[in-house]
Amino acid sequence: MELHDKIRILADAAKYDVSCSSSGSNRENKNGGIGNASFYGICHSWSDDGRCISLLKILFTNICIYNCSYCVNRCSNDIERALFTPDELADLTINFYRRNYIEGLFLSSAVYKSPDYTMELLIKTVKKLREDYNFNGYIHLKAIPGADINLIRLAGLYADRMSINIELPSEKSLKLLAPQKSKESIIKPMSFIHNQLLESNESKKLMRYSDKFVPAGQTTQLIIGATPESDRTILKLSENLYKLYNLKRVYYSAYIPVSNGNNISGVTSPPLLREHRLYQADWLLRYYNFKADELLSEEAPNFNILLDPKVDWALKNLSLFPVEVNTADYNMLLRVPGIGVKTAKRIIKARKESPLNYDSLKKLGVVLKRAKYFITCNGKYYGGCEIEASKIKNRLLPKTNVLEGQLSIFESFYKTENNLPIIV
Repeated sequence: MELHDKIRILADAAKYDVSCSSSGSNRENKNGGIGNASFYGICHSWSDDGRCISLLKILFTNICIYNCSYCVNRCSNDIERALFTPDELADLTINFYRRNYIEGLFLSSAVYKSPDYTMELLIKTVKKLREDYNFNGYIHLKAIPGADINLIRLAGLYADRMSINIELPSEKSLKLLAPQKSKESIIKPMSFIHNQLLESNESKKLMRYSDKFVPAGQTTQLIIGATPESDRTILKLSENLYKLYNLKRVYYSAYIPVSNGNNISGVTSPPLLREHRLYQADWLLRYYNFKADELLSEEAPNFNILLDPKVDWALKNLSLFPVEVNTADYNMLLRVPGIGVKTAKRIIKARKESPLNYDSLKKLGVVLKRAKYFITCNGKYYGGCEIEASKIKNRLLPKTNVLEGQLSIFESFYKTENNLPIIV
């Protein structure tokens, strides 16, 4: 098979992994133009200092021994198959880098022959890049569940970031849709990477030099909508993963009905808005000191599609509002819809100089069209309506009927950071 065909097949197969924040573009390249918009596996991620990094996002192979019902690459699916060699993929990465198409590599794979055999092929590829080509660029490598722990450790010495995808939110769903996988095969390497990171951090304190092991940490991915778990089940799982394994990110992927899996019924389109709400709630867990049980309960286990999770929580807890912005502590300010992390810090700093008035809040970054219903400023309420959940909700809901036509995933009042929605 020609190399160009391998790139086409395996770059397209990698698009279902959402651990990169955006996909490539299919804009036609014009002669004499600047830059490259090839759709073959070019995606973007962000470094800790905020730089946008272009990555070659590709599978080593889509030939798989597993038959997971939700996966387009499952062995029973009739699709084009391809397989790189470590030399081919390493050379391709370097050639793309030299042409300034990419700055790094996002490498995953279907399970070819066995987890260990696949992991060995991935290690050969990244080892060749690091040692033969002296490649210092960013490498995100997917660990293969079920692979030997020693292989996971070796891979971690070459990769900047690793991830083990949980995919399904419960052991029951895993047995139903991916019976060849097990919870242990996923959790064991995740726990191992976490422990290795702790050891690596301790070694840095004691020794002048120590091997870098996955310096950018680890992530995972959950598929949303392929199984009947509630948002609460998914969010509590994410909360525990952050707590137990100190993950950098949990990514959520709306299930795309790419194939007619026997155990997946009733899914006609990806639940994109549900995915969006989970990302917003995830942000609240990581940066706003919320707990999963505060946002959702057994009685109401799913998010309100019409309202973002922070507004929905505030409406259910109106007894805590309105908040006086000149006296409220930092954690309470974070709970106000329309006030984000940076804005809350600005408010704390600015009010030390002089009392804040309503006009100064906008200059500090407060989104007043939402915050005004939940705050007072110098004792005055600017909401323009009674502090009742139904009246505030009616004012915050979109003016158009969201049940007609295509749903808007990113409403105009959301801010973004690293191309992802954030709650303010």
